[in-house]
Order: sequence, then C-alpha cells, then structure tokens
Amino acid sequence: MSTIRLTMAQAVARFLTAQKTEIDGKVLPLFGGVWAIFGHGNVAGMGEALHGVRDQLPTYRAHNEQGMAHAAIAFAKASRRRRMMACTTSIGPGATNMVTAAAVAHVNRLPVLLLPGDVFANRRPDPVLQQIESFSDGTVSANDCFRPVSRYFDRIARPEQIIPALQRAMTVLTDPAECGPVTLALCQDTQAEAYDYPESFFAEKIWRPRRIRPDETELAAAADLIRKAKKPFIVAGGGVLYSEAEKALADFAEKHGLSVGETQAGKSSLPHDHVACLGAVGVTGTGAANAFAEEADVVIAVGTRLQDFTTGSWALFKNPNRRIVGLNVQTFDAAKHNAVPLVADARVGLEELSRALGNWKAPEAWTAKAQDEKARWFETAARYTDPTNAELPSDAQVIGAVQRTSSPTDVVVCAAGGLPGELHKHWKASTALGYHMEYGYSCMGYEIAGGLGVKMADPSREVIVMVGDGSYLMMNSELASSVMLGQKLTVVLLDNRGYGCINRLQRATGGESFNNLLQHTNHVTLPDIDFAAHAASLGAQSMKVKSIAELEDALRKARSAERSTVIVIDTDPLASTDAGGHWWDVAVPEVSTREQVKTARKDYETALAAQRVGD
Repeated sequence: MSTIRLTMAQAVARFLTAQKTEIDGKVLPLFGGVWAIFGHGNVAGMGEALHGVRDQLPTYRAHNEQGMAHAAIAFAKASRRRRMMACTTSIGPGATNMVTAAAVAHVNRLPVLLLPGDVFANRRPDPVLQQIESFSDGTVSANDCFRPVSRYFDRIARPEQIIPALQRAMTVLTDPAECGPVTLALCQDTQAEAYDYPESFFAEKIWRPRRIRPDETELAAAADLIRKAKKPFIVAGGGVLYSEAEKALADFAEKHGLSVGETQAGKSSLPHDHVACLGAVGVTGTGAANAFAEEADVVIAVGTRLQDFTTGSWALFKNPNRRIVGLNVQTFDAAKHNAVPLVADARVGLEELSRALGNWKAPEAWTAKAQDEKARWFETAARYTDPTNAELPSDAQVIGAVQRTSSPTDVVVCAAGGLPGELHKHWKASTALGYHMEYGYSCMGYEIAGGLGVKMADPSREVIVMVGDGSYLMMNSELASSVMLGQKLTVVLLDNRGYGCINRLQRATGGESFNNLLQHTNHVTLPDIDFAAHAASLGAQSMKVKSIAELEDALRKARSAERSTVIVIDTDPLASTDAGGHWWDVAVPEVSTREQVKTARKDYETALAAQRVGD
C-alpha cells in the first residue's frame, strides 16, 4: 500500500480538495471553500495546511465565526445541498461562536463541515488558554456543545482517527435523509502530528445525489388514499427545491388538478403565477392557500417537516376526516402525525405517485375554486403593498417597492422578525431559489451573512437582503466581508427602532409594550443610530431614504453599483398584514392582574380547542 506522510491537518485539507460533485454534467469541487478565523488551536495546524492547498481550496477570512458559518450554510442551501463549505476556528469562544449556526444547519437539514480547534489530546499543558474544565469529566471540552446540534460529531485525538471520521462525515453531508452539520473537533496537538496516510484516501471521489425510490406498498397506499380524496391539497417544502423537483411538482399538480401551498423553505417551488400556486401556507400564509388547507381532506406533504408555522400549530387543517400523505426522504418526517408515509426523493416520489394515480384528477369544482381564491388574495395583497406617501411605511409597502424594482431572477434573503411573515405572504417568486428564508431556526443575524453565502453560490443573480434594525445590530460584520470579497449585495434595512414583531406579539397576548421597542426599554438616553454611516464605515455604499418613491430610486441605483449598498428606511413598528395568516400557539399566562391578559387567555383557550395533535 502506497502511503504519504502528512500532518493530520494536511490530510484534512488534501482530502477536502479531492471531493467533487457533478452538476449538469460538469464536475465541480464539492467544497466551495473554507471559512477560517485563526487563533490558537487552528492557526499552526489547519492554517499551515490550508495555505498549502490555497490554489485548489480557497480560504476566506470572516469577521465573526457565527457569521461565516451562516454564510457557509446559505451557500449550501442556495446550491441545493449539492455543494458546501467548511469552517475552522480556534478553541474556546471561536468554536462556541459557531454553535448557534450549527443549530441553524441542523434544523434546516443543511450540510456544513465544522472544524473547531480543541484542547491538547496529550493533556501535557492542561489546562490551556480558553479551556473549559469539567470537575467531573476529564474528556469534556467546549466543543461538546456541538453534540446536540450536529448530525455527526467526533473528536480527533490521534492522526489516524481522521480517516474513518472524514469518511463518515462525507456520508452524512451528502445523504439526503441524514444531511446536516458535521463537527470534527480537532485537538490542536493532533493537527500537527504526522502519520503515513494511504494515498487511496486522497483519491478523487464524485458525490452524486441519491434518489430514493418509494416502496411499492407505501406507494400503493398513498395512491389509494389520494384517489378517494374530494379536496386534496399539496404542501410543498424545502425538499422540493433540494431534490430539483419543481418540474415534477408542476407536472403533478397540472395533471391531477391539484393546488399547492408553499412553506417558507418551499417558496419558489412554483412561480407565483403558476395556475396551481396558491402561495404561502400556514401562520404566515395567504388567504387562498389557507382556505384550501382548512378544507382539505388529504394533505400531500412533499419535502416538509410540518413545523408549527406550516400547520398553524396543528389547528389549520380543520377537516375532521383529513389525512396526510408524508412524501419525504426522511422517515422521521414522513410518518409525522399518523401520516401515510411515502419515503422517497421528492422528484422520483412525485413522478412515481403520478404514474400510480394514472388519469385520476381532483373534482373539477375543487380545482376551479383555486383560481377564485387566488384572485381574491392578489386583490387583497395589493392593498398592502401598493405605493404610499405615509411618513412611516409598513414592511409590506417596503416589500412592494423592492418587488417593483426587482428582476425575476433576483434572490431575496431574510430570516427573522416581522419581515418573514410579510415576505411569505407578499413576495412574488418567479424562479426557483429566488426566495431564501432561514425560518427553521429564525436566527436573527443570519441575513447579511446568509446573503453573502447566496451570492457566492451564484454570483450571476442579484441578491437583495431585507433586514430589520434589530437583526442588523446583532450581526452586520459580514457586510465588510462582502465588500472585501467583491460579492455585491443590496441590503434594505428597515428601521422600526426596536423589535417590532415581538412587540406586536407581546401586545397580542395581552402584554404591555415592554423591553422590545427602544422607547419601552430601561434607558437614560435613546440611541439615534445612523445606520447609513455605520454601513459606510464597513466599506459599503449607503443612503437613507425618506419615502417609498425615494426607496425605489435608490434600489434602481443599487442595481448598477459595483459594491454592496445599504439602503435605510424608517418604518412603522405597529403595522402588519392582518389579512390571511392563521392562529399560532403562543401560551398566554393563566393568571395575571391585567384584564388584557385575562381576555387573551380566554381567546387562547378557545383556539386550543381547534388543535388536532396525535391523530
């Protein structure tokens, strides 16, 4: 057996360069690069190793470890999980800064390889700087925080251990069912230790997507249930996009006369003007999609994990006889809520399910109703997004301005606050992947870093990041990275002076406005933040606009800019779209001195009666 003597870190770097993927007949590197913030614990080992392969595997320096991991996660999502990135950090706070991002990837089932530095395996200098010491367990380090938010976790304490660890990591990162974050904690002394590695370990390998075909018995049961349906309805999740199943979904819906509601992750599975597309479904859904969801007797859930925002906390599907067909590559999701499981890749599953259904079609009256509901919703939505002269426009009115100045190939990126609900209802996605929302973990601070990852995945598309002032203040440093890397973003920053979305939720549950909007916080002086000046200090072009008309002008100028542009606009913290949508289970206190809370509790108890859990 031929061998090559390398340090463990060099072996990691060389192995990553050998991993490939094939997309549209073209072989590409599977790893689009490595994000690195060096410190003690990775600068000597991984730093030297990455320098040696810098021409094959680019290394990118970020400004925040969580931010760089968000960018890597967004890159994978925008690449339909066909390509990915790795992230390396020092030990201690550098590593734990990535834990939140690991949770984002875990919840959203997205691949990212996390390579935090770790303590000395030999323990001679124990304890080292930034080491977490457990009084009861000598094997614990700060990196154990990654265990519950990793699909696979390993600690590399000997150089040869990296061989099975990387092989296992790759099977997880590329598996459509098991996909998620992998953490390999690299002991810092082990990174520098040499070993005679088999040359075969570094042979090029091309990873192609595994398309799981449905079991014949499950397929027959699902088809039989659908044939009996009088009011069937499709819920399209992110799995449709990851499987490249948009055409299969459109063909299935058209052939069988079905309508489709989209989750946050599934939005853009169909163009907004497709005959079958009723738009967003669930708590932040359109009136059209939710009207169908409420009546549906069979819900065909394709590539969705059916979280509470999709199901209206399991109170949206009101038909007492409703059943679910769970078409999902992951058995855990396919069988949720007593569903008839159809474990399969979304594209192959839809194709084979269509063949099993033959010429069956939903009742004509049910199919025709969709166009009436859709027309009514579009008419309603226009009232919220049309231009306005209001001094403080709503989020929906800002979205309308962005939409009017956008191109069908643009990608809008968002993550948290009130904007996801408004975008889910109002954004008209024209092309697949044109809507990029991190709403599995709804992580504030994802937006700008995520936008950077999206742009790196497909530089040909304009990327528009929509972010509130609260999220911007939490994490904005990767705006500087976008400038540094020449990856142009357009950032629309909506300043409502606080956490407007949670303030509205606080009031809706009977609470007094408290500690959310800046004016309701414990303060001596209210901050008057000049966001445009701050963005400019990070190297971006920036401007503050005073109206929707000025915003549209600024957006047009930003399209021709050579570097990232931040456009700031003041907005109304109280206004939101009250049409469409659905109840969401947010527990209201049983005991309170406030009459508003008592009233909200009565309403809450009434709403709970509509929940159907476990059937």
